[in-house]
Amino acid sequence: MKQKRFILQENELPTAWYNIQADMPNKPMPPIHPATKQPLGVDDLAHIFPRECCVQELDTEHDFIPIPEEVMDKYKAYRSTPLVRAYALEEALQTPAHIYFKNESVNPLGSHKINSALAQCFYAKQEGTTNVTTETGAGQWGAALAYAASVFGLEAAVYQVKISMQQKPYRSSIMRTFGAAVTGSPSMSTRAGKDIITRDPHHPGSLGTAISEAVELATMTPKCKYTLGSVLNHVGLHQTIIGLEAEKQMAMAGEYPDVVIACFGGGSNFGGIAFPFMRHNLKDGKKTEYIAAEPESCPKLTRGEFRYDFGDEAG
Repeated sequence: MKQKRFILQENELPTAWYNIQADMPNKPMPPIHPATKQPLGVDDLAHIFPRECCVQELDTEHDFIPIPEEVMDKYKAYRSTPLVRAYALEEALQTPAHIYFKNESVNPLGSHKINSALAQCFYAKQEGTTNVTTETGAGQWGAALAYAASVFGLEAAVYQVKISMQQKPYRSSIMRTFGAAVTGSPSMSTRAGKDIITRDPHHPGSLGTAISEAVELATMTPKCKYTLGSVLNHVGLHQTIIGLEAEKQMAMAGEYPDVVIACFGGGSNFGGIAFPFMRHNLKDGKKTEYIAAEPESCPKLTRGEFRYDFGDEAG
C-alpha cells in the first residue's frame, strides 16, 4: 500500500531553528535607523521588539538556535504537520514528478503564522512584557498573535487594515475570541491614525497605516512590545521549523527534493520551507531549485526595487 502522509513523532521534532544568515557568503544589509541613517543595533531595535528577537535578527554567526522548552511545549500541540504525497494531483497532471506538500493548515489557527507568534510572545513574556501589539491584513497573523498572547498570558492589541476587516469580519471575531482588542486602521485611537484620516477621511487602510498605529501604541504603552508576522530575519528563523520537519519527512519517504516551491508575500512561508534545504545547496553542493510564487498585484521580487524603504505610513 502506498504511503501518503509522513508525520514525525514528538521525539523526532527539530529542537533548533535554522539561521541561514550564518551560512550566507554575502551577509544581509543591516537595518538602518530612519533618523541617523546608521545601522541599527540590538538596543535600538529592543525599544519596540522583544530583545531576544532583536538578538536573533542580527545574528550572522550561529547556524542553529535552540527552540526554548516553553515554545517547544506549545509546538507539540500541533506539530509535526504532515508532509503529504499528492498522488491524485500527479495522476491528474500525468506527470512523472513526485509531488509532496507540507500542510501548515492543521493547527489551531490554520496558517504557518503561529510558529513565530508563539516564539515572539514567549520572548516578550520572558522579559517582563505585559502587552503586545501588531498589525494584520487579512487577519491570519493577527489571529495567530491573539492565540499566542493568550497562551502566554499577554494582552494583545491588533490593528487590522480597515478594508480587510470589512471584507473578512470573521477573522476579527477569531482574534477577539482569544481576547485581543481589534481596531480597524486607520483609526482615531492614535496620532498616526488621526493624521491619516485628517488627510483622507475615506482611507481604506493599508499595512502601512496599521503598522504605524501598532508601533505608536507599543511605544506609548508601558511594558509593551511590537510584533511582526513576516519580513524580518527572526520571523523567517522561527518558520524554519517547517522545512526542518520536511527534510526529515522527505527522508522518511526516501526522497530529496529537486524543486521547492512556496508562495511568497513577506517571505516567512517561503523561507520557512526553503531555507533548511538551501543550507545543503550552500554547504553540500546540492542543486535543488527554489521557486517563489508571488501575486501579480504586488510582484515585489520580479518587479520590485532592491533598496531601503519605510515599512509604515508615518515614516
